[in-house]
Amino acid sequence: MNLNYLLLSLLLLVSMNNSIAQITNAEKDSIYIHQIEEQKEPDKVLHAEPLYIDLIRDLGARKGEKEWNVGLGLTDNLKFDSYEALVEYEWAPINRLGLEVELPLTFYAPINGTERDSIPSNQLNSLKLAAQWTFLVNAPLATSMALGYINEFELSDFRNFGNPLIKGNVYNPFLVVAKRWGTNYHTLIYTGPMFHQDFVQKQMHMTYDINTSFHYMISGTRNFIGIEVNQTLHDNNVKTVMRPQMRVALSESLLVGIVAGIPVHKGNERLSSFVRLIWEPGH
Repeated sequence: MNLNYLLLSLLLLVSMNNSIAQITNAEKDSIYIHQIEEQKEPDKVLHAEPLYIDLIRDLGARKGEKEWNVGLGLTDNLKFDSYEALVEYEWAPINRLGLEVELPLTFYAPINGTERDSIPSNQLNSLKLAAQWTFLVNAPLATSMALGYINEFELSDFRNFGNPLIKGNVYNPFLVVAKRWGTNYHTLIYTGPMFHQDFVQKQMHMTYDINTSFHYMISGTRNFIGIEVNQTLHDNNVKTVMRPQMRVALSESLLVGIVAGIPVHKGNERLSSFVRLIWEPGH
């Protein structure tokens, strides 16, 4: 009798554990999405953010959110290697408004016997100031839309630093449309013109960027894998770079993103790599 009771208890325990595991596997995505979207006001939809051309702040940003980014990249060119670095801080002073300050730098190293004087000079590229307003958050459709603007004060390279200090300006309004399909699949379009004003040459020219991305977010985590396609249109030419990427959460507030760059058309720029370290302090 005691043995039968023990066997019955074990069977019941195993059955309960299996049920709990099944529930966990089936619901962990929706539980995580619920934590992001529904525990606070106002409404917010969870979207995967591209890692190379990133957003100013999460779509549907909530007041008090903030984030530090440090990025490091390497691009292989025919005559030199370029190393890029950036430091940026983004925050949401009010609901749905994101602001950002960024300092991007580029350093150059000659290869294949190239003379140092024949390659670009190292430089603090610019001071970038940006704002992004999420004007649509539709939770039932898992869709968000935002308008934004980046103003980039272009600085002289280190050879001519201060002569002049600001050599040009870039005016960049943009539109973001993002949708999550189900619980794991994310798509996003980031597009807009860039007006480049050269103060020295007193010229203005325009390029147009179309950046699309597709990501798969690993169940119940902030980790994802995906691809970002960066396209620039200029003078009837299209420059396209494919950027496969992945993001991994190292802790609740620290993430790392790894990006590879593969240009579609052969030219001076060849393969590249980029790493983004993301820290989100508590708020």
